[in-house]
Amino acid sequence: MNQFIAFFRRALFEGSPRSIQTKQNIVGLFLLRGVSVAISFILVPLTLTYLTPAKYGLWMTLSSILSWVMWLDVGLGNGLRNRFAEALARNDRELARSYISTTYLFVGLIGIMLFLVFVLLQPFLSWTGILNAPADMEQELSNLAYIVVLFFCIRLVVGLIGTILTADQQPALSSLLEVLINAVSLVAVVALTYSIPGSLFWLGVCLAGAMVLVPLAGNIWLFRGKYREFAPSFRFVRVEHARGLIHLGAQFFILQLAGLVIFTSANIIITQLFGPEEVTQYNIAYKYFGVPAMAFAMLLMPFWSAYTDAFARGDIAWIQMTFRRLKQAFILLTVGVVLMVVLADTAYALWIGHAVHIPLSLSAAMGAYVLIVAWSSIFSYFINGTGKIRLQLLVAVLMSIAMIPLALLLAGKGGLHTTGVVLAICLVLLPGAILWPIQTGKLLSGRATGIWTQ
Repeated sequence: MNQFIAFFRRALFEGSPRSIQTKQNIVGLFLLRGVSVAISFILVPLTLTYLTPAKYGLWMTLSSILSWVMWLDVGLGNGLRNRFAEALARNDRELARSYISTTYLFVGLIGIMLFLVFVLLQPFLSWTGILNAPADMEQELSNLAYIVVLFFCIRLVVGLIGTILTADQQPALSSLLEVLINAVSLVAVVALTYSIPGSLFWLGVCLAGAMVLVPLAGNIWLFRGKYREFAPSFRFVRVEHARGLIHLGAQFFILQLAGLVIFTSANIIITQLFGPEEVTQYNIAYKYFGVPAMAFAMLLMPFWSAYTDAFARGDIAWIQMTFRRLKQAFILLTVGVVLMVVLADTAYALWIGHAVHIPLSLSAAMGAYVLIVAWSSIFSYFINGTGKIRLQLLVAVLMSIAMIPLALLLAGKGGLHTTGVVLAICLVLLPGAILWPIQTGKLLSGRATGIWTQ
């Protein structure tokens, strides 16, 4: 026991300050995300029981479409993440507060404009047509859309507190907010089961509301305590800083839009081609393989801002050491994903019973997707942290253009159904898995020129 404690202390409390902070955050992230995953796994069968599989598929598709609102901040969130971390590295506290104040104001204005635009467009939208839903659900879906978009526009602003925590190399605290959101959602679903059975509208209101109330409370708590010196204030809003944030953020914004097309169009394609029931298949497989994906994402999460700090200080040795360890972790991830594919049928049966059948081909395709994303992310986190994202931007635009036609070809004409959609995502992500390691090598060796360093 003493040897174990000594090993634990060396692992978490020895090394450079940046390494110590990163390792402690990784442990915290694993613990918190473990709780979050457990809650989300409990939520799936509870929600399937509360609704029918078809209605569950409708909710997943509607929420994935409307969640686009939370990405439409013109990239200001990611711009803040890099600029805030750089300001802290230079110990310029006033500049850091100015970046926060400016971002909150402009993102707030964007949220208001987005909601007003939606209110103007809503009378012309047929949600039963968009979601391939029964005609008698039009009013319920329309009312739900209003509420969900309003909550998501608010989340656009209050969610910035998670960006600030991550930029300050405190991603474990940011993850705590997500755990609390899942916990509140679980309580809400249980309460609905005993009060308003089978209501898609009230389920959506509760789940979207949880995504707002928890980070709102986090803003109030942190800006009155830990981050009092950075609290947003009109006195610290600087238009010239907005230009700098938008210049970097606009590139991240285009990346976000491309990512939306690639990652969230799947639900729409599946529901239009095959109906909401196959959306349920897709999302159950996605959640199952989301466990290793989330685990690896937790491992990577502290490194974006740590890379920003290390690259700004010229600490290339620390970055290279980090890459070696992350590649070793990727080997373990590969073994785990292969085992999950082999055991998928048994795992689904234990988890959700036999209410929904998940083809083995879909599980295999989802496993390949997880590995491609994980490998690419090892290097893209570093590239994002340095802000050298022009190449990513161009490739992502091309990938997003190819995604939908390729998915329609493989899923529809190719007869692969939902598996074809996932394979299309894998194919459009492959160029990044090749190019990002090349760009990373060039940046670290000082040989990057032209688009490689932009």
